[in-house]
Amino acid sequence: MLPTLEFLKKQIDGSLPTDAKTEMLYPTAISKLLGFRIIAVDNALASLAMNTDPAMHGNQQGTVHGGLLSELADATIGTAHSTAIKSGESFTSIDLQIKFFRPVWKSTLIATASPIQLGRTISHYQCEILREDGKLVAMASGTIMTLRGSQVIGR
Repeated sequence: MLPTLEFLKKQIDGSLPTDAKTEMLYPTAISKLLGFRIIAVDNALASLAMNTDPAMHGNQQGTVHGGLLSELADATIGTAHSTAIKSGESFTSIDLQIKFFRPVWKSTLIATASPIQLGRTISHYQCEILREDGKLVAMASGTIMTLRGSQVIGR
């Protein structure tokens, strides 16, 4: 059983053995469905990428739906926090706030999450989402609760 940070680093660099396991589920089902890729991790830090296409991810205006951007931010924050918790711990999102700055059409997005404050139980993160032209698309902040002991059962 590899620590999550080590597992993800090996997954990114292609050296992860096929039988390797970690306590978290990677890749996550939602990441596979939406095409999120983990491209960088460190302790309490993560970057995810995805290719967007309004034909698949569009809203009624023909741009990428804000809900998809929210999910990308939440997944990136969750990935960052999964590298910061101890073995036997889990976590849950308490809130997610997002501000949208410009539209997205067909693009490669990069979301990067970093901690604002890491606490024993409550941690706060920020996440920037950039288009492939380097322009800021959205900025999210999220609060995460680390779960321990009986709180982890069933997670």
